[in-house]
Amino acid sequence: MEQKQNITTPGKVVLITGASSGFGKSCAEYLGNSGYKVYGTSRRPGNGMVACEMIIMDVDDDLSVKQGIRTVMDKEGRIDVVINNAGFGIAGSVEDTSMEEMKAQFETNYFGVFRVCREVLPIMRKQKSGYIINIGSIAGSVGVPFQGAYSASKSAVQNLTEVMRMEVKPYGIKVALIDPGDFKTGFTGSRIKTKESRSNPDYADRYHKALTTMEKEEENGCDPAKLAQLVAKILRKSSPGLRYMVGPAMEQVAVHLRKFIPSKWFEMIIMSNYKI
Repeated sequence: MEQKQNITTPGKVVLITGASSGFGKSCAEYLGNSGYKVYGTSRRPGNGMVACEMIIMDVDDDLSVKQGIRTVMDKEGRIDVVINNAGFGIAGSVEDTSMEEMKAQFETNYFGVFRVCREVLPIMRKQKSGYIINIGSIAGSVGVPFQGAYSASKSAVQNLTEVMRMEVKPYGIKVALIDPGDFKTGFTGSRIKTKESRSNPDYADRYHKALTTMEKEEENGCDPAKLAQLVAKILRKSSPGLRYMVGPAMEQVAVHLRKFIPSKWFEMIIMSNYKI
């Protein structure tokens, strides 16, 4: 039976991190055009979007996050919805990933989510209401070869979301996770390749095969508007689920498949897919 709808109505105040491109931009435009009051964040705002107001926020920086959220509170007096979307990807074998590169991946993808949540939770507890939607990845459940840093950071976001959901439930705060598969966004072009992966011949052949496959699947991926529509659907639920997957059907099947087949078979399927 369909859950009760229209709990979070248009006109509510929405904060979206990483709203200058990709999923964040699609969500900002879709929700803004649906009547929500949307504030999008970026380290360098000014992309001319009319559906939302862009503000400066660097999720890697404590003070920047505090100032960004304070800007919204000064203008609106409340924050009803937060969509933690800001993130990026690093490609390279585990051996070819430096400590600094791994830390940078977690700084944005995991600690960025943590910073924003930690700042908005007191506001939402005082309001006795709020929605937090964290954008994870199917790669958080299915480790992607040569994207170890990215997969690990998204796995951490999954667990943080699950724990936080249970902790804040008594205060009227709803928490959900969206795990997208391959989508056609700017993510592919902005992926950072580790320094050592450019010069280490031991992994080079398999690394390039895997990366070529990833890029092809992303370029043929879904329209990010599909994720924005899912966000709007979640915001209409009085009791949203913990986790929603969206994207190519086969990628969603893979997440469930690993529960039912031996791990060595699943590993062979993943390695075959990435031609390694």
